[in-house]
Amino acid sequence: MKTYIFNNYLLGVILGLSVLGCTEGDKFDYGKTVVLVTGTETTPITKFLVEDTPSTYLVTASATDKVEKDVNVKFAIDPSQVEAYNQEHGTKYYSIPDGVVTLEGADAVIQAGKSFSTPVTVKVVSTENLSDDLIYVIPVTMTQVDGLEILKPSKTIFLQISRYIYFTSLNISNTNLYSNFIFADEKKLELSNFTYEIKFYSQYWHKIARMCAFTSKDEERSSMLRFGEEGMDTNALQWVSPSGSIVSSTRFSTDRWYSLALTYDGSKLTMYVDGVKDAEGDGDGLSVDFQRFELGMSWTSYRGSQYFRGRIAEVRVWNRALRPAEIRMGLCSVDPQSDGLMAYWKMNEGEGHIFNDVTGNGYDMDWTKTAREISEGAGLTYNLDYSSSIAWDRDDNNKCMQ
Repeated sequence: MKTYIFNNYLLGVILGLSVLGCTEGDKFDYGKTVVLVTGTETTPITKFLVEDTPSTYLVTASATDKVEKDVNVKFAIDPSQVEAYNQEHGTKYYSIPDGVVTLEGADAVIQAGKSFSTPVTVKVVSTENLSDDLIYVIPVTMTQVDGLEILKPSKTIFLQISRYIYFTSLNISNTNLYSNFIFADEKKLELSNFTYEIKFYSQYWHKIARMCAFTSKDEERSSMLRFGEEGMDTNALQWVSPSGSIVSSTRFSTDRWYSLALTYDGSKLTMYVDGVKDAEGDGDGLSVDFQRFELGMSWTSYRGSQYFRGRIAEVRVWNRALRPAEIRMGLCSVDPQSDGLMAYWKMNEGEGHIFNDVTGNGYDMDWTKTAREISEGAGLTYNLDYSSSIAWDRDDNNKCMQ
């Protein structure tokens, strides 16, 4: 009875998969038995948790009905499937490098009277050559099924390597660190669309905690981030955008990391928390300039009261509005050469006074050459060195699951 229920559910899913996988003029016989990779009924992407090596994952094939005689199934790891999937879905997965994974027992059998095959074993033997910035998948595909048809949309399962990424972060609790880095005029970015991203970890909430601002040289049309302003809950985030204030629906907890993304597509301003849409507002259709990054509250009269007690990492500036799927893929890190990524500070140096732009686009921030208002109303003073206030954190709290 359980098999009957499963197979009817499976057939329902296949109705959708087969329609999506058919081109005009194709016909699909829903009465015949077909074979697919188990676990691809709704999505071909499945997370494979790799906490240590070696780690194994068992892959099987499923028939939509019990088979009358033994059916031989051949599996293989086919890297070409990754690029094909990326092109179809607009994703940026990377195929696993050589020497990282093995496929043991590539031949499986769906035995007579059953609808599931014997398993083949995918084994990750090393993660040493994996970059923390890339999301890898293992494309395990059926290359041959004797006597039955393969359901094409479900012939391949993509095992996404899921592992903890440990990282160093910048501690911004010291108000003496708060200042601005202003880029040269030739580095000014005029953005008709944008995405700003930052990871943050708060250790304490209080009335008005200013975290940072992405802004123009003269602070016009900026995107400033602060908590607890204007009578809000102290753990509510206010995005002071070029078109007005947008307040998070999330009430943030202490002692945990959040990934924040702010997008503007020329019409809508959208806030994402951990890859999920959290709040939005209308834009004004105008572009913004990015030429200045403010860390904390740098104004002299407010530095002592509007401090942010915590850490930041993974600060990014894009010249396009990222899609939600792209934001979710970048919760831990992203490829520094990603399309539209203009500046990317991982804030993970662990030493020194320069926050490096890992894109190679030349947006390094040297904290011996910052700008800040020394006395109220006096304007900015330049070439200020606050590097002695830089502090780093690297502990068990600084980890992210890919």
